[in-house]
Amino acid sequence: MIRKQIKNYNDFLDALLEAGFSMGGGNSEGIYSVIPWNWNQDPPYETTVRWHTGLPDTDPWEWRIRVLDEHKGIGYSKVFFKKSGYITKEWIPYFLAVRRGNRTLEEEYENGVISSQAKRIYKTISEHKTLPLHSMKELAGFGRENKAQFERGLVELQTKMFITMCGRQQKRSQKGEEYGWSSTVFCTTEHFWGEEMLEKADQIKTEEAIDKISERILLLNPSAEKKKILKFIKG
Repeated sequence: MIRKQIKNYNDFLDALLEAGFSMGGGNSEGIYSVIPWNWNQDPPYETTVRWHTGLPDTDPWEWRIRVLDEHKGIGYSKVFFKKSGYITKEWIPYFLAVRRGNRTLEEEYENGVISSQAKRIYKTISEHKTLPLHSMKELAGFGRENKAQFERGLVELQTKMFITMCGRQQKRSQKGEEYGWSSTVFCTTEHFWGEEMLEKADQIKTEEAIDKISERILLLNPSAEKKKILKFIKG
């Protein structure tokens, strides 16, 4: 595939939809990213795109929320190497087939794949459908002393694709007025993508999904290492 020039949000969106998936920023793991960290070195073309400017059309940090707010066919979450990444609707069933198959969270917990703190977080999100981060901690019973456990459980659930980011939300005062910084909102994968994505995943064999994703990775990056590819796919 020819690497496209990214000069604004629409360029990014087109490139991502064509690629199918991408690391959230930079390619430190040697797989693939639509968005480089250093625009002066990689790729070698002039662009007004710059990180952390707050400009919605040229700041990749803003694009992660724009994607969730404006495009129903792209997910963004901590799914690759415990780091953020994008997956399009076309490729979600293949990743689900590998990460979850037809196993429920309860089954994964019984098998020792999911931790008790992750189970608590998932149960809380499931009960409320969608939850901002600041509310989730309290409702799931995590205090300041449990910060590390909470964060590990949250990443665990994203990696296993039981939950995903679905927007951002500010806190509200007793009067209903918004205040402070926005925090990430999470929901179950089923809520975000719909049950049909799980049904499609159930029809795909794990090895078939691995082969399909591996083939696409090597098309995007022919020099990607096999060990890294498998880690990227399996989480």
